[in-house]
Amino acid sequence: MPSPVRTLLCGVPMLREPLPSFDPSAAPGEPFPLFLKWLAGAVRCGVSEPHAMALATVDREGRPDLRIVALRDATADGWAFATDADSPKSRQLTDCPQAALGFHWREQGRQIRLRGPVVRADEATAAEDFRSRLPGSRAATLVGRQSEPLADRAELAGAYAEALARVTADPDLTTPVHALFLLRPATVEFWQGAPGRGHVRLRYTAAATGWTRDQLWP
Repeated sequence: MPSPVRTLLCGVPMLREPLPSFDPSAAPGEPFPLFLKWLAGAVRCGVSEPHAMALATVDREGRPDLRIVALRDATADGWAFATDADSPKSRQLTDCPQAALGFHWREQGRQIRLRGPVVRADEATAAEDFRSRLPGSRAATLVGRQSEPLADRAELAGAYAEALARVTADPDLTTPVHALFLLRPATVEFWQGAPGRGHVRLRYTAAATGWTRDQLWP
């Protein structure tokens, strides 16, 4: 007897929409220009929340953790994301400054995977990022206590209202609670889905002399 989950998933189609093509032989020598091209294409084609990415970390016991965060910025030097300085992911990155990022743009059948060391940005850079956020996002950061037990949602509502009032009264307000991290990839993989599992995969690997490229079997 199939399980309820297996029954629900049986026959659900995958990669049924028309998908863009990808020719790895025409890809640039470094991953960032290709990432920028794919991101611009995702925005142009109306991909839902193209800045959303999975962030994988491990704690000091080696247990993995995963959550969805927002890409704050990206350059050839690395991909940036923010969090509460006292959050579990911040503590995990302090104990083990390695991470993985994953983008999934379902509408285009595309994935981008990155792995590498993570560094924390200096206070001035983090403060600039904090000021660039919407007031509601800045207020949520000021509330703090991320991932701590919440006994009463009324307490959260009150704390948020108070924080939003502070942000409204002082638009230049910053806080050391806001931490900005930068993943500097050692590997970047671009994955283009195709019907029939003929997926196209291109992996960049950082080397002392630059980047190497390899096409991978699906």
